Amino acid sequence: MTLPTLALALAYWLHIIATVMWVGGIMTLSMLVIPAARRTLETKDYVALLGRLQEGLQRVGWLSLAVLIATGMFQMAAHPSYDGLLGITNNWAVAIFIKHLVISLMVLVSAYLTWGLMPALRRIALQRAAGLTVDEGKNRLLQRRESLVLTINLVLSIIVLLFTAIARSA
Repeated sequence: MTLPTLALALAYWLHIIATVMWVGGIMTLSMLVIPAARRTLETKDYVALLGRLQEGLQRVGWLSLAVLIATGMFQMAAHPSYDGLLGITNNWAVAIFIKHLVISLMVLVSAYLTWGLMPALRRIALQRAAGLTVDEGKNRLLQRRESLVLTINLVLSIIVLLFTAIARSA
């Protein structure tokens, strides 16, 4: 096995691991963890869990994104259908371009979730845990928004996987 072939295999492997971590994290969080935590945990425990989740998911999610970008660029440049950054000249390039647009949306949604929505929900949970008055209408609105944003990110991740499959078959 030559060094370029080995490097490309390593890039594929790391890309798959990062994909599983990112998409698996989104799916697990949106479908299992947050709904179960809301239904079963006391406020103090929910606050603690939310804080830990936020810290851990930020590290894993953004590290996965960096690995996906680096390995994806390497794989893309090595692909025989690659005609340059905006060379959209074949079916593979169209699928990759759409995939990258969807990934860009995922990054924006993830940034909003990470630095906007989760901290706001955590502040409300901390206020409740401290016995302070909480605006329940705002809390419900933020929780619905969180569910919507997690669902959007989940759907976007499935679309990314679809366009990955389309590109692989082109």
